[in-house]
Amino acid sequence: MLQVARLSPKLLGDSADLVRDYLRSQLTPAGGFADRAGNPDLYYTVFGLEGLFALRADLPIAQVLGYLKSQGAGEQLDFVHLSCLCRCWAGMPKDEHRHIPADAILQKVESFRSVDGGYAQEPGEKDGTIYGCFLALGAYQDLGRDLPDVPGVVNCVNRLRAEDGGYANQLDVPLGLTPSTAAAVTLLRQYHQPIPDGIAEWLLSRHAADGGFFATPMTPMPDLLSTATALHALAGLHADLDPIREPCLDFIDTLWTSQGGFYGTWNDDTLDVEYTYYGLLALGHLSV
Repeated sequence: MLQVARLSPKLLGDSADLVRDYLRSQLTPAGGFADRAGNPDLYYTVFGLEGLFALRADLPIAQVLGYLKSQGAGEQLDFVHLSCLCRCWAGMPKDEHRHIPADAILQKVESFRSVDGGYAQEPGEKDGTIYGCFLALGAYQDLGRDLPDVPGVVNCVNRLRAEDGGYANQLDVPLGLTPSTAAAVTLLRQYHQPIPDGIAEWLLSRHAADGGFFATPMTPMPDLLSTATALHALAGLHADLDPIREPCLDFIDTLWTSQGGFYGTWNDDTLDVEYTYYGLLALGHLSV
């Protein structure tokens, strides 16, 4: 994803400077990037760092290192923020990686292993989720380790195929979600597993006529998360993006502001670094 996002300046042109300035403005005195309430947050720090990297800007290494070290081995973190701790450390200089308490972090990651062999967002669950499996894979990769029991994770993902042909984030859901389906494609491709026929067509069916992708058929408007993840999955499936390129670019343009950030939807009135990164990822895919 990150390498694709680095293509976004091709389409941003001179506006890339505005996006860089916006991302820099979201760094807090504590060393983390701000959430929507203005507080430092590991989740948003991932997107802040990766957004700056995608735009080839200098990273605030010294500030962020202090923030990461203050998190220890993530003893107080939930699964999402624990995986974000790993991702942030991966973006630091290699000679700083000796400070990562990798064994302790991954021991906690394993506490989220579900009975079915996948990973869930809460410890001790019977059934895993696609999001949980995606978080675990990212944590292990970011710390340079191999994910244990890959067949268990693949089995978990395959069990989450929804009745409509997409993938849901939990069992027995009739309709797949666009981000969950995109994550399932990424996970299956990572381990060279077969992708079911029709997945590219399923994702393309979520494309809105006026650009962007819907999360579900009932969602009233497209959003930037669904758009970026769908484009990423479709590119991995070697789908032809040309027919939807211009409508998607028009959609993304409606979410960009002269402040340099991106909104998540047309109803959104708060900028943040997460959706700004998804804007960069989507633009990267559309620039190819």
